[in-house]
Amino acid sequence: MKADALRGHLDALLLAVLDGRTLHGYAIIEALQSRSGGALDLPTGTVYPALRRLERAGMLASEWDVVSGRKRRSYQLTAAGREELAAERKRWQEFTTVIGGVLHA
Repeated sequence: MKADALRGHLDALLLAVLDGRTLHGYAIIEALQSRSGGALDLPTGTVYPALRRLERAGMLASEWDVVSGRKRRSYQLTAAGREELAAERKRWQEFTTVIGGVLHA
């Protein structure tokens, strides 16, 4: 699936992957791939800027770790991120209900 198809949904996907856990950037990309059955294979150039944007918006917090001598940044949801994720899930449910009603009529 191409990154263009995710326009408007990437933030919700990133927040959902981080729900209840702390992950570094590459692990977030792997989680998206795994949870989507391989359909979401997003490049780092799409994911990392979105993570930084979500952090600037107060939805994520991050910290630097050193693992095997390499620095990596790990991300987790803030209270605002958890609230936004709940709102995104509600909006998504409403959207799929409406579209499903039209497509399956």
